[in-house]
Amino acid sequence: MHIDELRTFVEVADAGGVSAAAFRLGLSKSVISRRLARLEAGLGVQLLSRSTRGIFLTEAGESFREYAVRASAEMEMALDAIRLENELRGRLRVAVPLCDGELHFTPVLADMAHHHPDLRIDVTYSDRVVDLVAEGFDCAIRVGVLRDSSLLARRVGVINYKLVASPDYVALHGSPETPDELSFHKTLTGTQAWNLNEHGKIITFQPDGHFKADSSNALASAAVAGLGIAYLPDFVTHQYLASGALIPIMDSYPIPAAGIFLLRPSSPYTTAKVRVFSDLLARSLVTNRSHQVAGKPGPQKPHRSASGELELTH
Repeated sequence: MHIDELRTFVEVADAGGVSAAAFRLGLSKSVISRRLARLEAGLGVQLLSRSTRGIFLTEAGESFREYAVRASAEMEMALDAIRLENELRGRLRVAVPLCDGELHFTPVLADMAHHHPDLRIDVTYSDRVVDLVAEGFDCAIRVGVLRDSSLLARRVGVINYKLVASPDYVALHGSPETPDELSFHKTLTGTQAWNLNEHGKIITFQPDGHFKADSSNALASAAVAGLGIAYLPDFVTHQYLASGALIPIMDSYPIPAAGIFLLRPSSPYTTAKVRVFSDLLARSLVTNRSHQVAGKPGPQKPHRSASGELELTH
């Protein structure tokens, strides 16, 4: 019995089929089928029942899966213990939010790929809340308030937002002072509602969205062109504010910071590839934040010097 056969069996059981498991593992369906056949032959028992409706665990398969999961995790721990962090291998599958993900998180993934050439990185950009376990993701980045779940979450940073508009827009339409006044203005919207702090109470404003886009850069360009008021993260607006192309709106209603979290499936053990990515992401976000506070553009490539690690939360 080989550890790869155990891992393959676990993936097929969790994914519910050979095709899905092959996609997760980056292997052909024929390789998956051969590994399953060798495992069942070696054990002398049928673990999976195959039919036109799919693949299902037999009673023996249900019992064996629990041991296979533990054995695979223990082997992964053993390999991590003897493998240096600069020798990461295999595949890291990450779910990243589509809105701002390419701009904010892709440089970190590129830096990790550069420093770990034997690691294959598979990134899915989507604002859909993916099922990490069912869809075979190692981890996911999520921004904002987390839903209750069995996933483990590490807060790796925060994003601050501002309401902004161009001086030309304000000159033509004025500057709203309250949420009620804001409802009479043209708004530039992404995929989220606007949260505002009114005397210590968080209120939610649902903009109509005269211009909609799932990219903060596109919304910033629209705001600079005078199309309306935008709700944008500081890492996008700080250069425009510094140049005077945009000005802040409704400072008396500050926007609460949104947490940036790295989520992973519930397990007592964090794989080395997820741990290294989590640390790199936290350091990068701290570095970018310090550049913004200093009024400088953030680095194009993440730095590795600052630790800036934040606490784990469950």
